[in-house]
Amino acid sequence: MGEGVGGVKLHESWREPLGGEFASPYMAALKDFLVAEKAAGKRIFPKGGEWFRALDLTPLDQVRVVILGQDPYHGEGQAHGLCFSVQPGVRPPPSLVNIYKELKTDLGIDPPRHGFLEHWAKQGVLLLNSVLTVEMGLAASHRDRGWEKFTDAVIRLVAARQEPVVFLLWGSYAQKKAGFIPSVERGGHHLVLKAAHPSPLSAHNGFFGCRHFSKANAFLKERGMTPIDWALPAAAGIEPSS
Repeated sequence: MGEGVGGVKLHESWREPLGGEFASPYMAALKDFLVAEKAAGKRIFPKGGEWFRALDLTPLDQVRVVILGQDPYHGEGQAHGLCFSVQPGVRPPPSLVNIYKELKTDLGIDPPRHGFLEHWAKQGVLLLNSVLTVEMGLAASHRDRGWEKFTDAVIRLVAARQEPVVFLLWGSYAQKKAGFIPSVERGGHHLVLKAAHPSPLSAHNGFFGCRHFSKANAFLKERGMTPIDWALPAAAGIEPSS
């Protein structure tokens, strides 16, 4: 684990490739915005040390699957830097409950009682939100402040890898990111799978039954890569013994 800009944790594998982004004017403006928000007494989630948690847990050279989210959860104690994941002791939110339902249908995996997804991240599942911060209680409050440019750069780095990667794009917002991914269907080497968002508002429109988890593992196996163990530990933060 390495220390990134401003003491933010960032795995060493990302630091040099993203150096130009951190040094850019848009990131300086984003930092000024976040500093001003904090100075105004606004609470920002997740906490500063976890803004890049997805990049800290999943090194660039170990990414096998990418799941894209939109914004961090904006409720007290939920967000910790991984899309769809919540901290231990927090009830899984509705979208994650639906992800667990699809896992059960697809792979027969019983849902855990928690929503802590670090077990996936440590296996090479990059759980990346497009926007990495949010004001408490205000969804989408930090959109169009620069985070999207940064996370687009992250996706481009992954897309440029020679090793095959599976991109799981749920909902129209995530699917907009597919344009610069060299997918198999476009003559590339990455697998791009699209479905409706797992939100209760849209899960019945194509997320349920998408079987993305088994399809991702089949793709990885076909290319001689280790599949993802999608079964989460029964207790949050307790890794299963190998």
